[in-house]
Formats: sequence, C-alpha cells, structure tokens
Amino acid sequence: MLLATHHLARFLVDAITQLDLQPLYRRYGPRGGEAYAPEVLLGLLLYGYATGVFSSRKLEQATYESVPFRFLAGGLHPDHDTIAHFRTSFLAELQAFFVEVLLLAQAVGLLQLGDISLDGTKVRADASKSKAVSYKRAGELIAQLEAEVAELFALAEQADQAALPAGVDVAAEIARREERLARLAEAKAVLEARAKERDAQEQAAYAAKVREREEKTRRTGRKPRGRPPTPPTPGPRDTDQYNFTDPESRIMKNPTNAGFDQHYNAQLAVDQASLFIVGQGVSAHPTDQDEVVPTVESIPAQVGTPTTAALDTGYFSAPNIRALEERGIDPYIATGRTGHHQGWRAYCLPQVALPPPEDASPKEKMAYKLQTAVGRAVYRRRKCTVEPVFGSLKEVRGFRQFSLRGLIAVRGEWCLVCVAHNLKRLHTLLRAQGRALPGATLYGLVLVGAWTAVLVAAARRAFLGARHVSPCFVGLIIGCVCGLGARRGLFSPTGC
Repeated sequence: MLLATHHLARFLVDAITQLDLQPLYRRYGPRGGEAYAPEVLLGLLLYGYATGVFSSRKLEQATYESVPFRFLAGGLHPDHDTIAHFRTSFLAELQAFFVEVLLLAQAVGLLQLGDISLDGTKVRADASKSKAVSYKRAGELIAQLEAEVAELFALAEQADQAALPAGVDVAAEIARREERLARLAEAKAVLEARAKERDAQEQAAYAAKVREREEKTRRTGRKPRGRPPTPPTPGPRDTDQYNFTDPESRIMKNPTNAGFDQHYNAQLAVDQASLFIVGQGVSAHPTDQDEVVPTVESIPAQVGTPTTAALDTGYFSAPNIRALEERGIDPYIATGRTGHHQGWRAYCLPQVALPPPEDASPKEKMAYKLQTAVGRAVYRRRKCTVEPVFGSLKEVRGFRQFSLRGLIAVRGEWCLVCVAHNLKRLHTLLRAQGRALPGATLYGLVLVGAWTAVLVAAARRAFLGARHVSPCFVGLIIGCVCGLGARRGLFSPTGC
C-alpha cells in the first residue's frame, strides 16, 4: 500500500499497540465465530473521528475505497453493524484510553500541564424537533386523550344494545390512548423536575445579584445605577419542551443561527502550550456556569494539576472562583463582555487600574485581576487555544452532531472525539520534530504480524474451505520474528 512513512494511519497503528486493550479483550466471548481484533475496529474509529468520517456505513465503505482505512483494517471489511456495535459497547473503556494518550504525550515530553483554557459549545443531538412536545401542549393532549378514553368506555358499555361502528376495536383504541397518556405524563414529570432544578439556579443567581448591589450600596453610600434584578418566576414554563427521540437532550440556542434545536453542551479543557485536550465532559445544561467543577475534575490526576485557568464570562460566579482556588488553580474568569472597536488607546496605552478595597465583591476583585499584566497575558491566550480546538473539531472535521443517543452514550462519543484529536495532535507535534513514538518499531511489527495472520486465515477460509481456522499460532510466529528483527534493527515499523 502506498502510504507515506509519516502517515497518520501508520502512527495510529503504533499508538494503539501501546494502549492497554485487555479490558476490550476480556469482553470478548469464547463462543461464536471469529471476531475482528479490537485493534482493527478501534483503529478504524480513531482514524475516522480524526479525519471527519463518523458514520459506521461510511467507515465500512472506506475499507473498500480508501487506502488508509484499508491499511488499518488489514484488508478486512467489517460490517457497519459490527463497527456501530463496537462503538456503543466499549464507551466506558474510552475514558481509560483518554488518560493513556495524555500520559503518552507526557512521556515523549510534549505535555507539561500548566495554564489551561475552558470553554463549551453546543453540539446537536440525534433527535428530531418534530418528535417533541411543550409543557402546555402536553397538558392539552392529556385532557383530550382522557376525554377520548371516557368516550370509548361509554361506547363499550353500549355495545350490548347497539352495534359498534364498523372497523372500531374499542380495546385497542383504549390501549393506544392509555400508552400515549403514560408517555405524556412522564414527559410532564420530567419537565417539572427540570423546572425545579432551573428555579434553584435562577434563585441563586438572583440572590447573588441582590447581594452584590447591597454591598455596593454599603461601600459607596449611593444607590447603584440600573434596574434592580427581577426575581425569577418558579414552575415550568409553557414553552419548556420534552423530546421523545432523545429525552435527555435539551432545547438550546443554535450557535450557527438565531434558532433553537435539540443540543448537548460539550465542554473542553485545553492545555494552552500544547493544545492537548486534558479535560472533557458533556451535560444537558443550556448554560456553562455549572460546568467548571465537572470539567476540571475530568482532568486525570496522573497528568497533574493546572496552575491557572482562563474562562469566559459565561462561567463567572463566586462559587466557581472558590472551587478553582480550593483545587490549587488560579482562576482568570471574565466578568463581562468586552466591547468591539474600542480604539487603539484601549490596546496600546497602558491601562492603570487601582487595587480594589479589601471588602470588594468577587466580581470587582476579578475585574482588577484581569487588568494586571499577568491577567491580561493569561486571558489573552484563551481565544487562541481552546477556540481553535473547537474550530478544528466542528469546522475542519465537521463534528456537529452526535451519532448516539442518551447522555451516557453521548459522553462516550465525545470522549472518542477527544482521544482522536489528541492522537492527531501528538502525531503532528512528533512529525514536526522528526520523532516517532518510543517502542513503535517493536509493537508496530507485532501488530503487522497479527494482522498478517488474520489475512492468512481469511485466505485459507476463502480458498481451502476451512471453516474454523485459528490464526493465533501464525500470529505468534510472525510477531516473534518481527520483534527479534526490530530489536536487531533489521526491520522498520513503517517499511511495508
């Protein structure tokens, strides 16, 4: 196959062999037909998510038409159902691969965790807007269906005196409406629970604004300018929506236009120096304020603790500042949006800010902190670190919609996206330095030997009619020969 020695597909072969795949192998059963090696399926998924091929059908097609995919599959052609089943079955194991890739980057000296940037983006859910119902409409439908059920019961009671209309199965019609009533009642219960959660968040935000105005009044002796904050209205709203296709997704503002759609809120923590994704997560919250702690806690302890964190104004709150400081992270969170076209003086002339008093609010202290030389330097790097990563994922590779449904499955797929990004980033940095992964020669050749054994077994089945052929013995011999040759410098890991 005509693949360059520095091709990403060859790099993934070397990288996958350095991951601990024992949890995957333990899930394989002893019975049934010969299964595809997890290295093959994992390689197809990682290369697909690194290059913008997310559909299992397109991945299957690529094993016939694309040289890199044919190389990764070893000439095999896994069915799209096999690829999709593998992806959904091993979502829990992907988190371990996320940690291992970061440790691999640390081992080669390309990741030294220091300053990080946090941000979030809305990613479309695999859900249809037409399969949704609002809280108000759900109440109307429940009343309508209950009236129809009562009418059908009355019709059934009159069946002894008068014949039923032709083609009417009263029992089936009642069962169908009772099933819809149960689903609508569940939808209303979920919307009411979400409303309680939102009420608590809005009440906390309202109390914080009131407290800030009172503190400002006490310090200055004057009433603050502007309107006082409006207390939130408790309870579910008529426009709150529940989606039957993916109930855990939420209606959120579409980032590409002024409309609304079913989305998830995907979060990233990116190392500012290397642009590796060191923390990630997904939630169904429309805003980012509650995502600081989960995203920071997703950073593996083995990788280390960041020193500073830069976040935009959507994350600002006094509890978030305290949470970061308690974890030994120096926070730099914007307190408001910066206006555009401020003129050259705002950027060129030195901005002198007076230190706030000791009893200043957290917002005033953070605003002063961001105006210092260190604060401006740290926060300035936020846009040129985490934003390019989102741009690469969504614009370059086209990842704008999840393929799986449900919060747990979506989190696993987002982790797969992050692992693929980190591997591609690792490949880019190593190639720029003219380096390779340590141990790539030995492990890469052992994997090539295993895949060759799979091809030998497939050829025997095709041409000799053998139905139960185990390639383990052949793979062992080829792997040992390749390993000895690699140790003596006789072979190259990318020489095929």
